[in-house]
Amino acid sequence: MKKVAIICGGFSSEFDISIKSAINIQSNFPEGYDVHLILLKKEGWFAKIGDKEIPFDEKKMSFSIDDLIIKIDLVIVYIHGDPGENGKIQAYLEMIDMPYVNSGPLASQLSFDKWYCNQFLKGFGFNVAKSIYWTDESDIPSNTSIVKQLGLPVFVKPCDSGSSYGISKVAKEEDIKEAIKEAFKEGETVIIESFLDGIEVTCGVYRSKNGLIALPLTEIVSENDFFDFEAKYKGLSEEITPARISDEITLKIQQISKDIYRLLQLKSISRVDFIIVDGLPVIIEVNTTPGFSNESIVPKMIKASGRSIREFWGEILEAEVS
Repeated sequence: MKKVAIICGGFSSEFDISIKSAINIQSNFPEGYDVHLILLKKEGWFAKIGDKEIPFDEKKMSFSIDDLIIKIDLVIVYIHGDPGENGKIQAYLEMIDMPYVNSGPLASQLSFDKWYCNQFLKGFGFNVAKSIYWTDESDIPSNTSIVKQLGLPVFVKPCDSGSSYGISKVAKEEDIKEAIKEAFKEGETVIIESFLDGIEVTCGVYRSKNGLIALPLTEIVSENDFFDFEAKYKGLSEEITPARISDEITLKIQQISKDIYRLLQLKSISRVDFIIVDGLPVIIEVNTTPGFSNESIVPKMIKASGRSIREFWGEILEAEVS
């Protein structure tokens, strides 16, 4: 029986969310696999067996339990944030010749940085929000300069974080710099985006043996000012699947999402977020490790498509594992 490791945890604020996603995947994994959670912490690697954390040898990709050595055959990286969603673990796995079911290091690194990814997509003719980019907290232009370029309100985001950590919607000019400081606490670089007034939707895409499949779109209606951490994970949003938009726009967004998947050479599941402004879909960001907990959007998309999570991962494994 093939032994699969779902690597979770990581070094970011999304540590606990990553574990929830991994547990949900493990609980709904296709039959015929021996699946283990491998917890990555700054202290080291551990196999999570119930409440126990057993040391894991990342060089040999194995651990020992009751004198039995479990050696991993295949990996699914489900770390939200550093060092999984940005491709570092995938690069390591390639170095040790360990098969994995994820987007590769380059695709992961590019899509993880919101600004670089959007500028890359913009170069290929995709519609993205107007934005400003900073690498140095000590060298921030004046609030007036920012407003002159982008107007108000604006969104301030860390470029390399997820789950809406460090993101602020700023309506007053005098509050911009404080929002930038908060964003720098979560990431090394910061992006400020113009506000897009429209309908927020998101589209999941994955590869099956029959080609790319776009899942039903989800419309996001936040009770908060925007789809922040509380809205995502504390029930303060309405997530409507399928989205209440026309079939024409739905098909257009699904096709754009597939085109992005191909262009970035993604694998497994990805999710592309959009704002529809006057009928025009504008890309917000690309996620190569979207949330997969019970509260997350992608499992709801899968259910709306008529599939079970077990069937979904079965299709991915069939397509991605040679």
